Amino acid sequence: MARVTMEDCLKQGVNRFELVNMVAKRVRQIRDGAEYLIYSPKNEDIVVCLREIAAGKIKLKKKNDQPDESDS
Repeated sequence: MARVTMEDCLKQGVNRFELVNMVAKRVRQIRDGAEYLIYSPKNEDIVVCLREIAAGKIKLKKKNDQPDESDS
């Protein structure tokens, strides 16, 4: 992937607003010491996050994906 675009990330099933929130949260995680999920030398944290999302390494966790306690 020579150049990552928002369209590459949007193919993962998120909209633009969710994408911005995902990238912002992931950049904070990286700057707090989290490991990179892909190897991408000479790129800034934001570009690395976009590449991680486009590669499918990061998924959006929605509230509806968690099991209800009442189902037990």
